[in-house]
Amino acid sequence: MNSNGNLASDSDPVSLLFAGPEIAVLDEWLDYNGHVTDSAYAVICARANEAFLNYLGLSADYLARTGCSTYTVESHLRYLAEVNRGAVLTSRSQLVHHDTKRLRVHTSVFEGAVEVLSGDYLYLHMDQSAGKVATFPEDRAAALANIKAAHDQVPHPAHLGRGVGAPRG
Repeated sequence: MNSNGNLASDSDPVSLLFAGPEIAVLDEWLDYNGHVTDSAYAVICARANEAFLNYLGLSADYLARTGCSTYTVESHLRYLAEVNRGAVLTSRSQLVHHDTKRLRVHTSVFEGAVEVLSGDYLYLHMDQSAGKVATFPEDRAAALANIKAAHDQVPHPAHLGRGVGAPRG
């Protein structure tokens, strides 16, 4: 793994995505069935995303320095496999879109090679002192553009942007 949290490989474009830290499943995340409860899947994805936001330079230090932060305004989770006690999870995050005030992030969470969860998130860049959406400063906008260019080498997941899969009506 290189200093950016990415696995170094010239032959695998997925290695360009952000590789988050390991997340060990906590006992308090387990339900009466003995596997991770649905609300804990959201916690797991949020932890993976917080590591990615930190990598982007948009986490707690950024807030302390600038008074700005990112707020989650929409998310879509897909529960793909059961996760049990003792599991250790990894993640890959992809910056799929950004503009002057928004980020869209897709995160996949794995137990070994099995994808157990994916999340699609929309964040707004907020100036907390003004209480409103604000543009990213030049340095963050440039960093986002560079990361997006690298992540564009990896195809977006086919399910990205789709809603719940049940028939309507």
